[in-house]
Amino acid sequence: MIALKRAYDPAARADGVRILVERLWPRGIAKAALPLASWHKDVAPSRELRQWFAHDPAKWAEFRRRYQAELRAHPEVLRPLLAAARRGRLTLIYSSHDQQHNNAVVLKHLLEARISRGSQRRLGAAGPPSRREHKRDARRSRAGARANQKKAAA
Repeated sequence: MIALKRAYDPAARADGVRILVERLWPRGIAKAALPLASWHKDVAPSRELRQWFAHDPAKWAEFRRRYQAELRAHPEVLRPLLAAARRGRLTLIYSSHDQQHNNAVVLKHLLEARISRGSQRRLGAAGPPSRREHKRDARRSRAGARANQKKAAA
């Protein structure tokens, strides 16, 4: 399970593994005063995207799209978070005042989708094929059709 929590809220045992997902350290909090398992700066939005967004709810949809594109371009930054979430409770720590429009919300949604998709594949659940699976199946189908044409011609 993945939870979200502001850096300014008190830590609890139920938080599980607490990971800060901000590029900048939260203002007004001493590093020793914030209990964390780790600080993952690289998973936070780029400086340019963060400054462009400026926590403006009117830019939320575009921020989500751009941030997800940044994360897709660097999937390796998600691996430690995915591993922590699969092991148990993970709490993403953020510093934004807006609890509905921040990078942790986007990140939580993306991680949960990846975990869910992975579980469905492991369990053999039928879901829409990935782009890679679709292309592979199309190649196999074309190869099979060519082989059948050769047999028919012989």
